[in-house]
Amino acid sequence: MTDFTRLSAAAIAAAVNAGTTTALAVLEESLARLAAYDAHQPQVWISRAAPEALRAAAAAVDARVAAGERLPLAGVPFAAKDNIDVAGLETTAACPAFAYAPQQSATVIGKLKVAGAICVGKTNLDQFATGLVGTRTPYGIPRNAYNRDYVSGGSSSGSAVAVAAGLVAFALGTDTAGSGRVPAAFNHLVGFKPSKGRWSTCGLVPACRTLDCITVFTDALADAALVDSVIAGFDDGDAWSRPLRDVPLAGRRIGVPRKAQRQFFGDVEAEHLYGRALAALARECAIVEIDIDPLLEAARLLYGGPWVAERTAAIAPLLESDPLAIDPVVREVVAPGAAMSATELWNGIYRLAELQRQAEAMWGEVDALAFPTTGTTYRVAELLEAPVALNSNLGFYTNFVNLLDMAAIAVPAGAKSNSTGFGITLIGPAHTDKALIALAGAYLTLAALPPLPPLDLGDRMDTVKLAVVGAHLEGMPLHWQLTSRAAKFVGAFTTAPTYRLYAMADTVPPKPALVHSAEGAAIAVEVYELGLAEFGSFVAEVPPPLAIGTVELADGSSVKGFVAEPRALTGAEDITHLGGWRAYIASR
Repeated sequence: MTDFTRLSAAAIAAAVNAGTTTALAVLEESLARLAAYDAHQPQVWISRAAPEALRAAAAAVDARVAAGERLPLAGVPFAAKDNIDVAGLETTAACPAFAYAPQQSATVIGKLKVAGAICVGKTNLDQFATGLVGTRTPYGIPRNAYNRDYVSGGSSSGSAVAVAAGLVAFALGTDTAGSGRVPAAFNHLVGFKPSKGRWSTCGLVPACRTLDCITVFTDALADAALVDSVIAGFDDGDAWSRPLRDVPLAGRRIGVPRKAQRQFFGDVEAEHLYGRALAALARECAIVEIDIDPLLEAARLLYGGPWVAERTAAIAPLLESDPLAIDPVVREVVAPGAAMSATELWNGIYRLAELQRQAEAMWGEVDALAFPTTGTTYRVAELLEAPVALNSNLGFYTNFVNLLDMAAIAVPAGAKSNSTGFGITLIGPAHTDKALIALAGAYLTLAALPPLPPLDLGDRMDTVKLAVVGAHLEGMPLHWQLTSRAAKFVGAFTTAPTYRLYAMADTVPPKPALVHSAEGAAIAVEVYELGLAEFGSFVAEVPPPLAIGTVELADGSSVKGFVAEPRALTGAEDITHLGGWRAYIASR
C-alpha cells in the first residue's frame, strides 16, 4: 500500500544536501505516490511534467549538490496552480479555450527552481480563480482529501489536495478573495498569503490584478517560512511589486469579532472549534472583541462593487469572443462587470479609502486578528445546487483582506466529526508576514492539535454521533435499535448544565424527555456513532412527541440527540435531580 504521509520540504532539502538521499530518489517516491493517488483523485491535476523530464531535473539538482552547492529546496517536489506559468506546460486557468504555452516561467517558479525545487505539475482550480469552492472547472472536481463528499475549497483546490495527500511537499496557490486560505482550512494545512507585492506576480493569469497574491500551501509552518525566504523580494518587472519590508507586531492584542457578529451558518462544530482556538490563544495573548462591520463592508465591495469589473477586464477578450467557453457560474459572476460605469468605480475607490482609514485605526486597538478561516463547509452536491450563495458564505471572513492590504496565514484548528478541517486565520497589517508566521507558531504550540484523520481513499463511511438518554442506553429495552445498526459506542458523557429531564407519562417502555432549560443540570447520556444511512433509518423510527435535535455536551461539543416537543411534558415527572435515566429506573 502506498504511503501518503505528508512531506516536509525542509527535511527533504536537508537530506539531499547532506547526501543521505538524492533528489532522484525523492522524485521516484513522488512519482509512485502520484500514480497511486491517480486511482483516487486524478482530477487534482490539469497537467503533469513527463517523468523523464522530471528525472533529468532531479539529476541536475544532484549534480549541483555534488559540486558543493547548498540548495535551500534541494530536490523538493512541488506543484503550481494552473494560472501560474511554468515553461514546458500549458497554462489553462481551468479554461481549455484560454490555454496557451508560456515562453518562460513565472518569476516565483524561476526562483524555486534555482533553489533546487522540482515542479511536478499544474493543479486544478476554480476557473480563472473565481470561487472558493473548487467545483467550477471542466477538469473534474477536486474533493476534500479527508472526506470526498465535501469540497476541497478553492480556487486553489488541486494545490491543497496535492499537499494534503502527500504528493508534493508544497504547492503554490493564489489568493484574491481567500483562495489561498479556505482550501488550507478544509484540508488541515497551513496557507500563507503574503502581503501584496511581497511575491512577484509576473507570469500569473490575473483575477484582480491590483489584489492578486501568489500563496503557498504546506503541512508545516516552517516550510511556509522556507518558501517565503526563497520567493520574497522586489521584482522590477512587476508593476505591483513592493520593496521587501518586515514589520514586527507591536504586541499580542488579538482582535476577534464580537459574539453577535460571528457567523457559522448553523455549524455548531465550527463554532465550538473557534472557541477552543481562542481559548488557546488567550493563554499568551489578550483577546479583544472588535466591531468588524467596516471589514465586512469592504468585503462586499469585492463582488458587490466595481472590483467585479477588474475580473471582467482580465478575461474580456474571451468573454466577448466565446462566452460559452466560460464556466456558467464564473460567467454569471464576471459578466456584470462589463456594465459598470467609471462613476461606480470611483465611488467604490472612495469608499474603500474610507474603510482603509478605519482599518488603520483598528490597528491602534489590536495588533493582529484571529478570525475563523470559514464559518462552515459544504458537500459538493450542496455547492452544485447553490453555487453563488454558498460560495459567498465561505468568503465571509476572507474577502476583505487584500482589499484592505493585509497579510494573513491560515492554520489548522481541529477536525470536525466528518474529518474535514476547521482553521483560523491570523491577519496583520501589510509587511507583518514574518511576525504572523511567528504568532502562528506560538498558537500551534498552545493548541496542541490531535493527529490528522485518515485520508479518504474511497473506503470512508460518513457517520453521525448520537446521544441517547433513556430507553436506548446499554441494557435498556430499546438498545437493540442501536446494535442492529452496528452503532459504535463512543463513550459516557454528561450534557451541558442546561437541560431538564422528565419521565413521560403512560409510555411503554418508560421513556424520558430531555428539554433545554436555562435552569437545568448536567444529565448523563451515552454517545454512539452510526453511519449516515443507519442514522436516517433510526430517526425515521423515533415516535412523537420525541424528536432528534442537537444536544450540547459538557465539554462544549455538540452531537445529535433526543429532544422533546412541549406536549411530552403533559403529566410528566421532573427527574432532573437524579442526574440521569439509570438513576430514575433504579429508584423505581
